Amino acid sequence: MKRCFDLILALLALALLIWPMVFIAIAVRLTSPGPALYWSDRVGKDNTIFKMPKFRSMRIDTPAVATHLLDKPEAWLTPIGSFIRKTSLDELPQLWCILKGDMSFVGPRPALFNQHDLIELRTAQGVHKLVPGLTGWAQINGRDELSIPDKVNFDTTYLNTRSLALDIQIIWRTFHHAIQSKGVSH
Repeated sequence: MKRCFDLILALLALALLIWPMVFIAIAVRLTSPGPALYWSDRVGKDNTIFKMPKFRSMRIDTPAVATHLLDKPEAWLTPIGSFIRKTSLDELPQLWCILKGDMSFVGPRPALFNQHDLIELRTAQGVHKLVPGLTGWAQINGRDELSIPDKVNFDTTYLNTRSLALDIQIIWRTFHHAIQSKGVSH
């Protein structure tokens, strides 16, 4: 049922957001050198690696590490990078991953391939068995402000209490948080 929900919602979202996505891609290309999309290696269900796209908000020479590990992350942002990150518009290309089945709308956010501490903690708690999500319980409860152990605790809570009703609540709250740029540190 969750997969069917994901497919229907992803197709509706694409139909509504295709033109804004085209404009964002053009804006990224016009304001900084490099491609409009950045494809990163992410950890998916059962710790398999998949390619996840985002609208590029960082310069092309940015190191491939979690943003919070960069010295002065704001120095790496493109001219529109801060705006598309704070509004979460950089996440829209992940609708492709939802259609492919690499991601769901709701689940733990996919870790970067080199976030070994996060991957190990999630694996120990069984969270790695979930399909990663565009949003999740941790995102609406702190996002960038959470420590890795706290993220894993929220992910574990989601693992043990997940339901369609909870997914709908998380999506609704995510929409409101994105409008307010709540929990985004860069």
